[in-house]
Amino acid sequence: MTLLGLVGVGRIGALHARTLHALPGVEVVVADVQGGRAEESAASLGVRWAPDIGSLLRTELDGLVVATPTGSHAELIERGVAAGVPVFCEKPVAENSAKTLEVIKGVDKYGGRVQIGFQRRFDSGYTAARAEVLAGALGRVHTLRAQTCDPFPPPAGYIATSGGIFRDCSVHDFDAIRWVTGREVTSVFASGSARGEAFFAESGDADTAAAVLRLDDDALATVTATRYHGAGYAVTLDVQGTRGSVGAGYDDGFPLRPVGDGPEEKSGDAAWPKGPAHAGFLDRFREAYVRELQAFVEFAAGRIENPCPVGDALEALYVAEACDISRAEDRPVKLAEVRR
Repeated sequence: MTLLGLVGVGRIGALHARTLHALPGVEVVVADVQGGRAEESAASLGVRWAPDIGSLLRTELDGLVVATPTGSHAELIERGVAAGVPVFCEKPVAENSAKTLEVIKGVDKYGGRVQIGFQRRFDSGYTAARAEVLAGALGRVHTLRAQTCDPFPPPAGYIATSGGIFRDCSVHDFDAIRWVTGREVTSVFASGSARGEAFFAESGDADTAAAVLRLDDDALATVTATRYHGAGYAVTLDVQGTRGSVGAGYDDGFPLRPVGDGPEEKSGDAAWPKGPAHAGFLDRFREAYVRELQAFVEFAAGRIENPCPVGDALEALYVAEACDISRAEDRPVKLAEVRR
């Protein structure tokens, strides 16, 4: 039996707790800074709970899953690796690249093993796209198009501490582009607008953004994001090459209404997408989250290589920080300017 501790039982943490509890051969113990919430979550699943992280780490864990707010990630990662426990942590590692580098030094100091949560690496479309690129099936990849569209914005309090649309939202696309292509980003040019609720502009954030990335093989990628996609939650990645093109995310829950002489004019099974539209990331990536945590169980046991090391999270964060500078200064920014 694999014993995993989970700290943080909010929205994503509650999902992870249910997922872990359902995995064969896995026992889970939950904790939260709000002890009552941990006890309630544990009771609903029929699992144990711990009153605090110290107690949790004294439970002889085989792994620790961190699903708390961003501000606590660095401390919890460091406490986990210092205790000799493999750690899974939702992105980001820390609020900025400087703090992330400190965490990496701590992980290295203790010889720690940390997997970061970028769930798109476990989505069937993204994994298939990566396999085709790495096999050379698309020829020379020259263009990528990625998008992340939320159906409605999060609360003002979340935006104020999110780090901005590039770090909070598009960072998933930045990681996916690096992972699918196996290439590094060398420069960015980014822009954004804040035409929705006033709290976006008040926080210095954008509610809609776009970036052009240049990769180290001169391929180009466009990344767009918005907090106002009323049709539903949309996440896709298109990869175009000299011999073929593929697209990830175009399932029947994709919130697109075709117009013109297309499938929407037909009846029956020919119509696409059938719907209903994805309401949010929890249903869009439900299976990916399961595969991600299954992989962590295998990684913690030493049976597979790390599917998402801390260094990869740092590289995606560098791209996001470069986009922030580009948007603020209205100019192209080379990644060499932000890498430390």
